[in-house]
Amino acid sequence: MTIQECYRALGGNYDDVIGRLRSERLVQKFMLKFPADGSYQLLLRSLAEGNAPEAFRAAHTIKGMCQNLGFTALEKSSTALTESLRGGELGGAAELLPPVQADYEKTVEAIKTFEASL
Repeated sequence: MTIQECYRALGGNYDDVIGRLRSERLVQKFMLKFPADGSYQLLLRSLAEGNAPEAFRAAHTIKGMCQNLGFTALEKSSTALTESLRGGELGGAAELLPPVQADYEKTVEAIKTFEASL
């Protein structure tokens, strides 16, 4: 699997990220670090505990990483969740979390498949 195929599989925009980082080596380096970041686990834990401010911080971090790495699908779903949490309330989080979970799993699966092909 090439890095471009990985981006297609995860619903990302490789052209956007390569335009920003200017090096496939850098894109690969940061992409491969994404699954180890603890923000997703923090998001799930914070939502389960009813901690809206911490859930907002985690969702916002995920959104930012996805914007920087061109993970378009996860960026869109995490942006919606981030905005729903922005006011410090859990309001729409229950309905917005499943798309984030699906996009996160798809993203991590594609990255791990890419990593296994190296």
